[in-house]
Amino acid sequence: MIHTPDLIISALYIILIFVIGLWSGLRHKYKTRNNNNAAGEYFLAGKNLRWPVIGLALFATNISCVHLVSLAQSGFDTGLLNGDFEWMAAFTLILLALFFAPFYIRSGVSTLPDFLEKRYDRASRDWLAIISVVSAVIVHIAFSLLAGGIVLHTLFGVNLYLSVIVIAVITTIYTIAGGLTAVVITESIQTIVLLCGAIIMSVTAYNKMGGWQPMVNTLQHAGQLNKLSMLRPHGDGSNMPWYSVFLGYPILGIWYWCADQTIVQRVLGAKDENNARIGPLFCGFIKILPVFIFVMPGLFAYTLSQTGHLDISALKTVQAGKEVVNSKGIYTLMITQLIPTGLVGVLVAALLSGLMSQISGALNSIATLVSYDIYKRYKPKANDTSLINVGKIAAGVSLIVSLALLPLLNNYESIFTGLNDIIAHIAPPITCVFLLGVFWDKASAVSAKYTLWIGSALGVIAFAVGKLCPDTAFAGIPFMMMAFYLFCICFLMQVSLSYIFPMHHTEESSRLFWKSPWEPLRSQAWSGLGNYKTLSVLLIIIMSVLFWIFK
Repeated sequence: MIHTPDLIISALYIILIFVIGLWSGLRHKYKTRNNNNAAGEYFLAGKNLRWPVIGLALFATNISCVHLVSLAQSGFDTGLLNGDFEWMAAFTLILLALFFAPFYIRSGVSTLPDFLEKRYDRASRDWLAIISVVSAVIVHIAFSLLAGGIVLHTLFGVNLYLSVIVIAVITTIYTIAGGLTAVVITESIQTIVLLCGAIIMSVTAYNKMGGWQPMVNTLQHAGQLNKLSMLRPHGDGSNMPWYSVFLGYPILGIWYWCADQTIVQRVLGAKDENNARIGPLFCGFIKILPVFIFVMPGLFAYTLSQTGHLDISALKTVQAGKEVVNSKGIYTLMITQLIPTGLVGVLVAALLSGLMSQISGALNSIATLVSYDIYKRYKPKANDTSLINVGKIAAGVSLIVSLALLPLLNNYESIFTGLNDIIAHIAPPITCVFLLGVFWDKASAVSAKYTLWIGSALGVIAFAVGKLCPDTAFAGIPFMMMAFYLFCICFLMQVSLSYIFPMHHTEESSRLFWKSPWEPLRSQAWSGLGNYKTLSVLLIIIMSVLFWIFK
């Protein structure tokens, strides 16, 4: 439980974000009330976003309570291993900046399903719209609510479901009222608060531990020195060897960062092509931090528990006659035991920032998808007011569905593992049709349609078999390798079908694939450090060095 001053700080923060979100969104709405493009202003902030806001908003939408809670949990359980997800993201953000963002901006699309229709056909757009809404509800909202509920229950002793309902409703109100403008402004603030809170936790735990070498000595004494390695050998108990990271993560990462509406919507709202490219690269540099401020605190907690400086008895339970540690609550335990009064309120504000930013971003993308890709299909003459109202209703319904899913998702032992397990079965067909669509002129509409349909069905079947038959060899396939295998099937399927049913390009679709891998690098760039090519090379070098250090 936390003290009154911290409770006041947390409450004031929620009120502040609520007021800022409402004010920024309604102010933008007032300024553009006579605009003929009211829907564009609401859903995409009038396509006037600049790179700092895009980068911060991308990071905020990605980082949620799930990351603060589950990355600390993974740091406690397996060390730095899950930091691979954070650092590998930098490479997929480079792909977004160099190869995908230019097409999204040039085609003038409002949603990624819209892009698929321009490149392929309407059937591909319809299917991606449905999958995108479902994934936003499960991946971006429901899991975030679950992590947030665990935190609030541990800290305040309130009912898990009651606490997340209150926070979710507050977030939904300003998101629905203000649209993307309210979302990106509040996300920018929340990113800064979240980073400050995470840094406070990391520094406090590091100092309590006595520095790096005492941690190494403790890990060595406990026989857990491999916790400092991010690239594990084959047969490692983590079930995530180094090759699965390099084979499987790109499948998950390209879907998440380059083809998921909830994430990419910030890029779609960019002022121009260069802002659309620099924003993701800026986010790529920020993604260096999570390993140090989200994952390492969990490793620090493990070390402190081994030396008696952190009491984890509250997390211990007995299962099948054996004492085990339920590490889901390790981050909140660190807050209550390591952080002094006053600063606890800042940490809680950081956790709430992650929860609220994730929910607001997902709700806005759902509203956009339902309005543009579903409702407008059946009501092509719908005016902007109707589109906005339908989007608001869709956001409200999505929130209710997400809350209903919480008991089911809470069955996962690790939130982060559960999240990526689901993504691994959703991502492969979508990654395939986007990659081939952008890089291969022969990728046909018929092939994309069947790849999305059949690939999604295979993902559902594989997921069901893995859960219903847990003792089979099939169920033992690591989720990263499962993503890779499913992608290979989808790739072969789409290539084969493209030759059987050749592509007949329209004037528009013929402009939506690269003629050569070097073509995107010829676009006009800003000078100096603002050059997207210079920033991409710099980011690649930094990430390669970091992987080498922590290999």
